[in-house]
Amino acid sequence: MAKYLFLKHYRGAPEAVNDVPMDQWAPDEVNAHMQYMEDFADKLRGTGEFVASHALSSEGAWVRYDGEGKPPVTDGPFAETKDLIAGFMIIDVDTYDRALELAGELSAAPGAHGKPIHEWLEVRPLMGVPPTVTE
Repeated sequence: MAKYLFLKHYRGAPEAVNDVPMDQWAPDEVNAHMQYMEDFADKLRGTGEFVASHALSSEGAWVRYDGEGKPPVTDGPFAETKDLIAGFMIIDVDTYDRALELAGELSAAPGAHGKPIHEWLEVRPLMGVPPTVTE
Protein backbone atom coordinates (compact mmCIF):
# COMPACT_ATOMS: atom_id res chain seq x y z
CA MET A 1 0.00 0.00 0.00
CA ALA A 2 1.14 3.55 -0.68
CA LYS A 3 -0.20 6.79 0.70
CA TYR A 4 -1.17 9.68 -1.55
CA LEU A 5 -2.25 13.22 -0.83
CA PHE A 6 -5.05 14.85 -2.79
CA LEU A 7 -4.77 18.64 -2.64
CA LYS A 8 -7.88 20.64 -3.39
CA HIS A 9 -7.11 24.18 -4.48
CA TYR A 10 -9.57 27.05 -4.28
CA ARG A 11 -9.01 27.35 -8.00
CA GLY A 12 -7.03 24.90 -10.04
CA ALA A 13 -5.41 25.40 -13.40
CA PRO A 14 -6.59 24.78 -16.00
CA GLU A 15 -9.99 26.05 -14.95
CA ALA A 16 -12.57 23.60 -13.73
CA VAL A 17 -15.60 23.07 -15.97
CA ASN A 18 -18.03 24.47 -13.38
CA ASP A 19 -15.73 27.31 -12.33
CA VAL A 20 -17.96 29.30 -9.98
CA PRO A 21 -16.04 30.10 -6.75
CA MET A 22 -17.50 28.49 -3.63
CA ASP A 23 -18.13 31.87 -2.00
CA GLN A 24 -20.70 32.46 -4.75
CA TRP A 25 -22.57 29.18 -4.19
CA ALA A 26 -25.93 29.02 -2.45
CA PRO A 27 -25.80 27.51 1.07
CA ASP A 28 -27.51 24.31 -0.13
CA GLU A 29 -24.87 23.95 -2.86
CA VAL A 30 -22.08 24.23 -0.29
CA ASN A 31 -23.86 21.67 1.90
CA ALA A 32 -24.26 19.27 -1.06
CA HIS A 33 -20.55 19.62 -1.87
CA MET A 34 -19.51 18.95 1.71
CA GLN A 35 -21.88 15.97 1.92
CA TYR A 36 -20.38 14.52 -1.27
CA MET A 37 -16.93 14.84 0.28
CA GLU A 38 -18.06 13.12 3.49
CA ASP A 39 -19.86 10.34 1.58
CA PHE A 40 -16.71 9.80 -0.50
CA ALA A 41 -14.61 9.56 2.67
CA ASP A 42 -17.14 7.10 4.17
CA LYS A 43 -16.86 4.93 1.06
CA LEU A 44 -13.07 4.86 1.46
CA ARG A 45 -13.38 4.11 5.16
CA GLY A 46 -15.39 1.06 4.12
CA THR A 47 -12.66 -0.15 1.75
CA GLY A 48 -9.85 0.66 4.19
CA GLU A 49 -8.35 3.26 1.82
CA PHE A 50 -9.15 6.38 3.86
CA VAL A 51 -6.49 7.95 6.07
CA ALA A 52 -7.55 11.57 6.72
CA SER A 53 -9.21 14.63 5.19
CA HIS A 54 -10.11 18.15 6.12
CA ALA A 55 -11.31 21.37 4.55
CA LEU A 56 -9.13 24.41 5.22
CA SER A 57 -10.05 28.04 5.81
CA SER A 58 -8.66 30.66 3.45
CA GLU A 59 -7.31 32.47 6.53
CA GLY A 60 -3.84 31.77 7.87
CA ALA A 61 -0.41 33.15 8.66
CA TRP A 62 3.12 32.77 7.34
CA VAL A 63 5.77 31.86 9.93
CA ARG A 64 9.50 31.25 9.60
CA TYR A 65 12.54 30.68 11.79
CA ASP A 66 14.44 33.94 12.17
CA GLY A 67 17.12 32.97 14.64
CA GLU A 68 16.69 32.80 18.40
CA GLY A 69 13.63 34.40 19.90
CA LYS A 70 10.12 34.88 18.63
CA PRO A 71 9.60 33.89 14.99
CA PRO A 72 8.20 36.57 12.69
CA VAL A 73 4.56 36.05 11.75
CA THR A 74 2.78 37.86 8.95
CA ASP A 75 -0.42 37.52 6.98
CA GLY A 76 1.58 37.80 3.75
CA PRO A 77 3.13 37.20 1.28
CA PHE A 78 -0.25 37.37 -0.30
CA ALA A 79 -0.87 34.32 -2.44
CA GLU A 80 -3.41 34.55 -5.20
CA THR A 81 -6.65 32.76 -4.38
CA LYS A 82 -5.85 30.06 -6.93
CA ASP A 83 -2.71 29.24 -4.94
CA LEU A 84 -4.52 28.58 -1.65
CA ILE A 85 -5.20 25.04 -0.56
CA ALA A 86 -8.91 24.47 0.11
CA GLY A 87 -8.50 21.05 1.68
CA PHE A 88 -6.80 17.71 1.53
CA MET A 89 -7.41 13.99 1.65
CA ILE A 90 -4.86 11.28 2.33
CA ILE A 91 -5.55 7.82 0.97
CA ASP A 92 -3.76 4.49 1.28
CA VAL A 93 -4.14 2.43 -1.89
CA ASP A 94 -2.49 -0.50 -3.66
CA THR A 95 -1.54 1.31 -6.86
CA TYR A 96 -0.95 4.72 -8.38
CA ASP A 97 -3.71 3.92 -10.88
CA ARG A 98 -6.15 3.46 -8.00
CA ALA A 99 -5.11 6.86 -6.62
CA LEU A 100 -5.82 8.44 -10.00
CA GLU A 101 -9.18 6.64 -10.24
CA LEU A 102 -10.24 7.96 -6.83
CA ALA A 103 -9.03 11.49 -7.60
CA GLY A 104 -11.13 11.46 -10.76
CA GLU A 105 -14.18 10.40 -8.78
CA LEU A 106 -13.57 13.07 -6.13
CA SER A 107 -13.31 15.66 -8.91
CA ALA A 108 -16.99 15.09 -9.65
CA ALA A 109 -18.12 16.73 -6.39
CA PRO A 110 -21.09 19.03 -7.01
CA GLY A 111 -20.70 22.78 -7.11
CA ALA A 112 -22.80 25.65 -8.37
CA HIS A 113 -26.27 24.60 -9.54
CA GLY A 114 -25.57 21.07 -8.27
CA LYS A 115 -23.41 20.27 -11.29
CA PRO A 116 -20.02 18.51 -10.97
CA ILE A 117 -17.17 20.97 -10.68
CA HIS A 118 -14.65 18.78 -12.52
CA GLU A 119 -11.97 20.34 -10.34
CA TRP A 120 -8.30 19.55 -10.81
CA LEU A 121 -6.80 17.72 -7.85
CA GLU A 122 -3.10 17.53 -7.17
CA VAL A 123 -2.09 13.90 -6.47
CA ARG A 124 1.19 13.51 -4.58
CA PRO A 125 2.79 10.45 -2.98
CA LEU A 126 3.86 10.89 0.63
CA MET A 127 7.63 10.86 1.15
CA GLY A 128 9.06 7.90 2.98
CA VAL A 129 6.35 5.62 1.63
CA PRO A 130 7.44 3.72 -1.50
CA PRO A 131 5.37 4.89 -4.47
CA THR A 132 3.50 2.28 -6.47
CA VAL A 133 3.84 4.11 -9.79
CA THR A 134 4.31 1.48 -12.48
CA GLU A 135 4.91 3.74 -15.47
